[in-house]
Amino acid sequence: MNAATEMPLPFVFTDSAAGKVKELIEEEGNPDLKLRVFVTGGGCSGFQYGFTFDEVANDDDTALQKNGVTLLVDPMSYQYLVGAEIDYTEGLEGSQFVIKNPNASSTCGCGSSFSV
Repeated sequence: MNAATEMPLPFVFTDSAAGKVKELIEEEGNPDLKLRVFVTGGGCSGFQYGFTFDEVANDDDTALQKNGVTLLVDPMSYQYLVGAEIDYTEGLEGSQFVIKNPNASSTCGCGSSFSV
């Protein structure tokens, strides 16, 4: 049973992020790739975000389709991403995927580490 069919998704995958993921997948030449967003222990604030491409969705993953791109979140990471926005930004400091997470009580300067 897929969690995506049982409950509304508690996070936002922006058009900007989906567009960049689609561009990166096209560069790789592998249409089976999906973006996996995950949370692991570590970083200067206790938890950190990670992004990777994956060809396979696990049975317990939550999957979100946007603009022809699939975003995957595992059950452990799901609880930390409730209410979060997954975005892609371009600016003077460079281009990067950004997670705006209302559950994070503090974040580090780099923005990839957080605490709850």
